[in-house]
Amino acid sequence: MKTTPKAAIVAAVAAIALLTAACAGDNGRMASSEPRTAGNPMVGGAPMYPSRTIVENAVNSKDHETLVAAVKAAGLVDTLQSDGPFTVFAPTDAAFAKLPDGTVQSLLRPENKAQLTKILTCHVVSANALSDAINQMIVDDNGAHPVTTVGGCVYTAKRMGDDIVLVDGQGNTARVTIADVRQSNGVIHVIDSVLLPAA
Repeated sequence: MKTTPKAAIVAAVAAIALLTAACAGDNGRMASSEPRTAGNPMVGGAPMYPSRTIVENAVNSKDHETLVAAVKAAGLVDTLQSDGPFTVFAPTDAAFAKLPDGTVQSLLRPENKAQLTKILTCHVVSANALSDAINQMIVDDNGAHPVTTVGGCVYTAKRMGDDIVLVDGQGNTARVTIADVRQSNGVIHVIDSVLLPAA
């Protein structure tokens, strides 16, 4: 069957259109090689990519510089780069600033590594717990769900208005301010206070 010049032109235009559509993003722009955030919220002014690990995303958040420094000082980078899954309740720099003067500087000293590690691992749960699941567990446990952490601390998850809050070992509360920041090895929930083990 012969192809007329007009038919050949139409076919060429159609092929170009298909190629353009394949290369374009959802908004019609050319797709970037940068991985998509898949609806993840911004944290600390930075996009959070679900294809990256907890550490790979956290280092880009301007609100988590103290946490990242603490994770490095405690030697937990490799752990939080591993497959997990992990749920990390991630205190902001402002949360660390609420601690008594000199506390952070003291914890970052090599001689206090064990104490720092304890505090940090008590912000980590060995599960991929999104907020919907946490809310349901709170309901199932009559408003107060025990949260057992990697560090051995048992905190309590509750609801306060529309927010999830955690009660630490000293009776202090931390509110989840940004939930469900998906990672390749788990999820981050940003919190507004540092969780502390029982004294």
